[in-house]
Amino acid sequence: MRLENKVIIVTGSTTGIGKAIAKRCVAEGAKVVLNGLEEDWGKQVLNELGNENAILHIEDISNDNTVETLVELAIKTYGRLDAVVNNAAIVASSNIQTTDKNFLRRLLEVNTIAPFALIKSALPQLSKQHGCVLNIGSVNAYSGEPNLLAYSITKGALTTMTRNLGDTLFRENGVRVNQINPGWVLTETEIERKKQHGLADDWYTHLPKVYAPSGRIIQPSEIAAAAVYWLSDECGPISGQVVDLEQHPFIGRNPPKDSSTIK
Repeated sequence: MRLENKVIIVTGSTTGIGKAIAKRCVAEGAKVVLNGLEEDWGKQVLNELGNENAILHIEDISNDNTVETLVELAIKTYGRLDAVVNNAAIVASSNIQTTDKNFLRRLLEVNTIAPFALIKSALPQLSKQHGCVLNIGSVNAYSGEPNLLAYSITKGALTTMTRNLGDTLFRENGVRVNQINPGWVLTETEIERKKQHGLADDWYTHLPKVYAPSGRIIQPSEIAAAAVYWLSDECGPISGQVVDLEQHPFIGRNPPKDSSTIK
């Protein structure tokens, strides 16, 4: 088992990619601290994993002292902390006209500042174990979809933080910091988000090849499988890296001229 005896905090783990990562971590031998906003969903995940393998804390990651609570919970329950997965994020549509300062601040608080705060709070414990941080970014960090302005800004900032801390924290504390940038992933919230945009209930079953060459969207479990490498000792001394996880090249791609849009 690739994560045997490791203790890992996974934020935003009551649903979607975070839930898939938490489940895969336990399958690989780890104990996990679950965190999210949806108490009912969180209890379902906890029941799936078992009380012997996980503990749940429901609270907004951007609240004062939430990150300290998660670190303390890991130490109190399991006696150590080996890794942090910063997955919690707000995905919200906005453009220059619909984004005001308060909206942008809110997304920055959850998507960028909270991950920074959790890394800082966890650093003493991670240093003891020569542990690691895995940030979950987005391919939108490079510029973003036209109607994902604020979200894309926050993921761009997260990318810079990963590269900066991946260098300094590894040299100074022995703590690796890396990031994976998922592309289009079929989470529960993404299904609902597209339905709210007016798409059919089964929109994900008939997708333009330009967006899904395989004919389907990436599954959360496939992102979780990739996450295991970065959380395990197999990663070795690799730090400060940002890796895109999409089913087509994202930068420099030339989509067909007759491609239709769905996103």
